[in-house]
Amino acid sequence: MTATVAAPATATPRPAHRDPDVLRWLGAYTSSMVGDSVYYIALSWAAVQGGSAAQAGAVMSVSALPRAVLMLFGGVMADRLGPRRVVIGSDAVRCAAVLAAAALLFLTSPGLWPLAALALVFGIVDAVFMPAVGALPARVTSRDQLARVQGMRGLALRFASILGAPLGGLCVAVGGAAAAFGLAGLLIAVSVPLLMSLRVRELPADDRAAAPTPWQDLRAGLAHIRRHRVLAPLMLAVALGDLGFVSPLNVGLTLLADRRGWGAAGVGWVLAGFGVGAGAVSLLLTVRGRLPRAGLVAGVSILVGSVAIGALAFVPGLVGAVGVALLIGLLAGLSGAMCGALLQTQADPAYLGRVTAVSGLISLGLTPLSMPFTAAAIGVFGLGPVYVASAAVCALGGVVALAVPGLRRAELPR
Repeated sequence: MTATVAAPATATPRPAHRDPDVLRWLGAYTSSMVGDSVYYIALSWAAVQGGSAAQAGAVMSVSALPRAVLMLFGGVMADRLGPRRVVIGSDAVRCAAVLAAAALLFLTSPGLWPLAALALVFGIVDAVFMPAVGALPARVTSRDQLARVQGMRGLALRFASILGAPLGGLCVAVGGAAAAFGLAGLLIAVSVPLLMSLRVRELPADDRAAAPTPWQDLRAGLAHIRRHRVLAPLMLAVALGDLGFVSPLNVGLTLLADRRGWGAAGVGWVLAGFGVGAGAVSLLLTVRGRLPRAGLVAGVSILVGSVAIGALAFVPGLVGAVGVALLIGLLAGLSGAMCGALLQTQADPAYLGRVTAVSGLISLGLTPLSMPFTAAAIGVFGLGPVYVASAAVCALGGVVALAVPGLRRAELPR
């Protein structure tokens, strides 16, 4: 069932938005991401109903550790086995686990331990799912279409975040956590037949050759990044940019809204402004397919975006904050899309799972660890100084992108 279906070597290239394989991949990815959103709503609700607030928080955080610890080896698996096989297997396991949780909640009140076990399984599976998802587009379409695919992926993420949370909340309200888990499992299940029907490109025999052990494969992947004139500075730029960006737009925004008296609705409006800006960039990239001087655009957008991040703490009114968040979304979406497209096109396809794993570990595993420190710093120094410091760290990412000639001059394929 998971055997690779090879694309014909003589197939005529076509734009990604008209390619049936890309559209099947996009449908599978979107359905899986909406299912993820519904799953997290169901898990948080079931955990709150089954224990205290502290216990619910512990259940929600269980998946973070295995995801961070195992993600690099998840990239190795994606490259050794092929990203399509890994994504199909991951979605099948996630679907089975969520549907089992739905059945358990429907039949009995199991308490928190089964929910913690489900979160643990999701964390382990996510560690191999995320690198494989990042590596799969390069096997489905040609290099000149990968930037457009990045835009399409961004639109799918925005759609999933907009639809998934209300859908999960409605399902919980109507049928409880069991119904929401059931819906999440069915949405994830939709992705499996779509992924099975994909026609993917085979790597040349020399590129498919793997090292004798996964550990050696991992070392080879890290060496590929370290020696690459674009990937090495790109990873550093992404790390600095995310480090200065994540906390102000998460825990920092909550504290800012509380100090300004905007309330939870204010947080929602500011995040909506950010989402509109980021979605607009994804739409632009989907339509155009390519922007010239990608490395330069990434560096400049990170720099200007860092100024907007620092300014957010000094905007007194909610309307102004939404406008600044819209600008941040435009610039962060632009820099993120350019960095993601460069990562896809610059990495050797045989190493793409490992390269994506390193990028994912930075963005999803290490960067969120800065949030408690940011919250503590705001309590000591106040909002303004911490936002300015975060903006300075983010700006360093732009400086790296502009200072390294290989990255600054990097172009996306035509």
